[in-house]
Amino acid sequence: MEHLILVAEDDSHTRESLRRAMTRAGYRTLTAADGGAALDILKSEAVDVLLSDLKMPGMDGMTLLDRVRAEFPETAVIILTGFATVGLAVEAMKKGAYDFLTKPVDLGKLELLLGHALEARRLTQENRELRLRLRETAGLKPLLGRSAAMQRLRETIEQVAATDAAVLVLGESGTGKELAAHAIHYGGARAERPFVKVSCAALPEGLLESELLGHERGAFTGARERRKGRFELAHGGTLLLDEVGDMSPQTQAKLLRVLQEREFERVGGTDTIRVDVRLITATNRDLEALVAEGNFREDLYYRLNVVPVRMPPLRERVEDIPILAAHFLGSCAERWGKPVPEVTPEALALLCRYPWPGNVRELQHAVESMLVFSRGGAIAAEDLPPAIRGDERTADPAERHSGATLRDLERQAVLRTLVATGGNRRKAAEILGIGLKTLYRKIQEFRLQ
Repeated sequence: MEHLILVAEDDSHTRESLRRAMTRAGYRTLTAADGGAALDILKSEAVDVLLSDLKMPGMDGMTLLDRVRAEFPETAVIILTGFATVGLAVEAMKKGAYDFLTKPVDLGKLELLLGHALEARRLTQENRELRLRLRETAGLKPLLGRSAAMQRLRETIEQVAATDAAVLVLGESGTGKELAAHAIHYGGARAERPFVKVSCAALPEGLLESELLGHERGAFTGARERRKGRFELAHGGTLLLDEVGDMSPQTQAKLLRVLQEREFERVGGTDTIRVDVRLITATNRDLEALVAEGNFREDLYYRLNVVPVRMPPLRERVEDIPILAAHFLGSCAERWGKPVPEVTPEALALLCRYPWPGNVRELQHAVESMLVFSRGGAIAAEDLPPAIRGDERTADPAERHSGATLRDLERQAVLRTLVATGGNRRKAAEILGIGLKTLYRKIQEFRLQ
C-alpha cells in the first residue's frame, strides 16, 4: 500500500527537497506552501503523515496542528523546526504531534521517523477496529430474541447506556445479566475505558474488601506488595458487581461510602484515592426482601437501584428458543469443526415445552450436549438430554407451576438442576449461574441433602 505524505513548508527550496526525498523513498507526496493550503488537501486526501513547518504565513504550524488533531485525528503530524523554536516543538508534542525534527532536516532520520509514525498509525487503526468489533460483539447483538420482552429489554438498555446512572440488573440465574451489563457499558460514553467485573459470591469476606479497594504491602499476612483494587482498575470506565446480594453487611457499608464520596483508602493504607466509575450491579436475589429482613442496607439499595433493568426468564419468551438453539448449534459446530445439524420438529417442540430453570445458560449447555451425542443426522427427540425429553418435564409450565410460590419454584429449579447433573454441585452451580457457596446455602435452606 502506497502511503501519502503531505509536506507543509513555506520555503520552496526545502519543500521541493523534501518532496523529492519522500518520492525516492517510495511515498506518494503532496506539498503545501502554508497551513491553509495543507488543510484544503487534508479535506480531500487521506493523508497518512503531515510534515509541517512551525513558522508559516497565514495559518502557522501550531494552528494547523490543532485543526488536524480535531478534524483528522488519524493523520500523524511531525513538526519541522529551527533550533530557535525547539521549545515550541516540544509544546506541539504535548498537543498531539508525533515528533519533531530540527532544520536542516537529516533525511535518514526523517525516513526512520516516518517508518515509526506509520507503524504507530497502523497499530492505532487496528486497535480502533478491534474496539469497534468488541463493541459489536459485547453490545446488543448477543442479546438474541425477537420476543416483545427482548425488544423492550434492548430499548431499555439503549436508553440506560446513554446516561451515567447506576444500574441494577435483576434476573434469574442464566438470563444473561452480564451480557446486559456489557451492552450498557459498550453502548455508552465509557465504551473505550475499562470494564471490570467482580463476583461478590466467589470471594470470602476477608478478600472481597481487598479485591474491591486494593491493599498496601504488609496490610495482612501474604500482602507482599501493593495491589490496586477493582475500583482503581475501573477508573474512567465501568465496574460490574455481580451477585451483589451476597455481600456482607461490613462490605456493604464500605461500598456505600465509596458511592457517596467517590473516594476510599486501600486496606492498610492512609492515602485517599478518588475514582470516577460507573457502577452496574447484578443479582438473582430479591434485594427488597433482603432489605425487609435486615440483611441488606436500605440506603445502599436505593443507591444501587437508580435504574433497574429486569432480565426476562426464558420460559416467558418461549418464541426465542428456536433462535437461541440455532445460534448455539451454529457457534458450537463451528468451534468444534462439525456440520450444523437440523433439529426435528418433535425435538424443537420438547425444547419449547421445557421450563428451563437455568434459563439461557441451561439451553446453551443442553445444545452442546445434543451436538456431542448427535450421530451426524438431524437432532431428534431421543438425542435430547433425559431431563428435557422426560414425560414429567413436558407438561405445560403454567399448569405445572400453577399456585406455586416463588420459593417453591426456586427449590424446584435447584433440585432439577442437581438431578440433571447427577448431583455434581459445581456443575449445577455453573448452570444455575450462582456461586458454589450460594448453592450450598440453597441446599441447606431447601433441605436437599
